[in-house]
Amino acid sequence: MERDKTIEAFNTLIVINNDRIEGYKTAAGEAQETDLKKLFADLSQTSIECRKELIAEVHKLGGTPEEGTHTSGKFFRAWMDVKAALTGNDRKTILESCEYGEDVALETYKKVLVDENIDGNLPEKAMLNKQYAQLKSDHNKVKQLRDAM
Repeated sequence: MERDKTIEAFNTLIVINNDRIEGYKTAAGEAQETDLKKLFADLSQTSIECRKELIAEVHKLGGTPEEGTHTSGKFFRAWMDVKAALTGNDRKTILESCEYGEDVALETYKKVLVDENIDGNLPEKAMLNKQYAQLKSDHNKVKQLRDAM
């Protein structure tokens, strides 16, 4: 049962990274400034790398990795599209929307790290802590830019 619980937790994180990748594709499309387009590509790359690691772990455990996004992720992307359209691609609004997505990703990682006892497997826990730290760093970059507005 622990193996199944671990696979389920990793799949939750795969999906949140898929949501994040799609969210940043949307943000890059809405952004007018080159610096934001580059930032969003970099942030998306973080999730691409995290997803690769998680998929490898799910395979190692004998599971099938998730491929889609959450409904909430789709809602976030749609909300960001509407908000950007209404505000004329306002930089601060786009950054606020991205920060909201970052908050959701961090909360999902926290839930898995705290609430789901990942078999006590140190390498897996270390991987998740490293990914959380990377996402936290990305969150702080978005927050800094937003706060500078």
